[in-house]
Amino acid sequence: MPDALPTLTLQPAPGGAPRAVLGGSWSAARLADPIQWQQISQGLADLASPGAVTWDLRAITRLDHTGAQLLWNTWGHQWPAQLQWQPGQRAMLERVARFSIAAVKPARRTLWQLFLRLGELLWLLWDHLVGLLALTGQLLLDVVALLRAPRRGPWRDVSGHLFRIGARALPVTALVGFTIGVVLAYLMSRQLRLFGADTFIVNILGLAIIRELGPMLAAILIAGRSGSAITAQIGVMRVTEELDAMRVMGIARGYRLVLPRAIAMAIAMPLISVWTTLAALLGGMLAADVVLGVTPAYFFATLPRAVAISNLWLALGKSVVFGLLIALIGCHYGLRVKPNTESLGQGTTASVVTAITVVLLVDAVFAVVFRNLGL
Repeated sequence: MPDALPTLTLQPAPGGAPRAVLGGSWSAARLADPIQWQQISQGLADLASPGAVTWDLRAITRLDHTGAQLLWNTWGHQWPAQLQWQPGQRAMLERVARFSIAAVKPARRTLWQLFLRLGELLWLLWDHLVGLLALTGQLLLDVVALLRAPRRGPWRDVSGHLFRIGARALPVTALVGFTIGVVLAYLMSRQLRLFGADTFIVNILGLAIIRELGPMLAAILIAGRSGSAITAQIGVMRVTEELDAMRVMGIARGYRLVLPRAIAMAIAMPLISVWTTLAALLGGMLAADVVLGVTPAYFFATLPRAVAISNLWLALGKSVVFGLLIALIGCHYGLRVKPNTESLGQGTTASVVTAITVVLLVDAVFAVVFRNLGL
């Protein structure tokens, strides 16, 4: 037979303290039911302080540690003034009372502790910057070595990374770019229609997508997709001790791990950026045709006059920088992974967050610098 449902009945007493009569099964199996837990919790919360209520537990058919802990917490970790129970219930409640401790309140940090925490964060940031700078210097030395002996370069690794970073990323980047173009066109059309400037949607879409959104969207997507994969791949090599084996065999990690990924990313990012830009322009063009009646023929004829070719070269240059930064950050965090799975997960997460943040910051720097240069 299944245990009875837990019950809680409050019986008013005209001349004395009200009486709380508990019955049924106060066990983990019954209290785990969301409906029963909500009803019992609400009933216990509605009761007055433990000293003003007479508690009658004799009708409880089953009481385990879960039910006893719930009652002990309700009583505020102290015995009620009036309590009626059975011998077995008494033993259970006394055991819970003996091993229960009050919740420890977190200590407030002092100004000195906050200052030390700030110093710790600054030191960690400095450590990452020094490591990233050393990785960049090693990459430059590896590029010089590659130029001296190009036939001995890791070209097979470069082609493999190009396929994984570039070709396999085309569907998702095209989908995101197309939807962003449609959304931008719809949002702009509502404002341009108010001023009768429907045709200027070509100028706004062309400049915004070709110069800013195309490269930035591609970089953010690649940072989340391929940057995390780079960190995870190198991190797994740390966990499986492959990096230690490479050191023992005298294989340069920078030449075999960092250089191929950096070259592949620097080549793939401009191509993916152009691909994403074309998809976004296509989505914006179709949406402008549906909403504003701007035909694709007019869009194609006006776009070259509205957007100078220098914006395209600027976007390609930014994409190369974005690709190198994403590859370096991914390799940096991958090489810092400790030989355990927890560090691998933390490093992958930190790599994605850092790469996206750096892309946004560098894009802002490009916007300010080239605006002052008149481009």
